[in-house]
Amino acid sequence: MVFSFTPEDVCARQIDIAAEDGIIQQVRFTRGCAGNAQGVAALIKGMPIEEAIVRLTGIKCRNGTSCPDQLAKALKDIQLKDVG
Repeated sequence: MVFSFTPEDVCARQIDIAAEDGIIQQVRFTRGCAGNAQGVAALIKGMPIEEAIVRLTGIKCRNGTSCPDQLAKALKDIQLKDVG
């Protein structure tokens, strides 16, 4: 499943996440800080969604959020869609 998320209050304009059976397969950020986005994406590849949420939630850059924090919100949305 590929899920697209529009983050708020960060430089990235979109986050695309591929996940299967609760495991993150791939993450792609559109715009934003390319090096940081690629680093975060590489670090969470193969990680369970729940673990990534715990690690990324609450990381702040500006405006009280960050790309990792917005990624955690996107992953929470994926969990809600899987349950619903």
